[in-house]
Amino acid sequence: MSEASAGWRPVPRARTYQLVVDQVEEQILAGTLRVGDRLPGERELASRLQVSRPAVREAIRTLEAQGVVRAGVGSGPEAGTVVSALPSEALTRLLRVHVALANFPLDDVVEARVILERASAALAASEGTPARLGALAAPLGTMATDEAADRHRYNDLDTDFHIAVAEAGGNRLFADMTIAIREAMRLPILRDLEQLDDSVWTAAREELTGQHRAIHDAITAGDGDRAAELMEEHIRSSRRLLSPESA
Repeated sequence: MSEASAGWRPVPRARTYQLVVDQVEEQILAGTLRVGDRLPGERELASRLQVSRPAVREAIRTLEAQGVVRAGVGSGPEAGTVVSALPSEALTRLLRVHVALANFPLDDVVEARVILERASAALAASEGTPARLGALAAPLGTMATDEAADRHRYNDLDTDFHIAVAEAGGNRLFADMTIAIREAMRLPILRDLEQLDDSVWTAAREELTGQHRAIHDAITAGDGDRAAELMEEHIRSSRRLLSPESA
């Protein structure tokens, strides 16, 4: 930790634990701390930063909850606080909650989805493995059945399809961001579906299922450009269908 030690500096007293978190994050972004590196002990870190040990403990708890570090007690190779690779699930959870709480304008969410999911559809067409492409068909098969007439069930299938496209593309960051956005929008989309009249819902379900099927066919045919175009059309038409007053 000799190289990392040079980067630690005392922090102001206000919001002390958060500033300790900021210092750790700063050293990670600078490359001074990497996955597998061990942070100084609680006493040493408190001394270097000139903060209280409770502030250090609170900072470590915060970083551990975020998946940035793994804290072990006792002695031996597992003891101490070690920088860990952030699991996809942790990143997705944080981003999902952030999207849900930030109240982004719907236009911003739609544009973000278009960029992400166009790229994922094109990648799925060129890079998708048989197993990943096979996962696209499962939601489609159920969308056309009576089971999917239930709007809650259909919304889940719709989410599953879009996540399957993102994962078929093989770009883990695209997939994690797509999962986070889709999960954050699950309930708002369901509320929009529930506001549709039964006759409108029946027609909408048929239209949406047809769009999903066309995207699937373009991906499995290896036509990335067509898949990307169809994905964008689907996202935009879904927005017009479910939120006509703001489209």
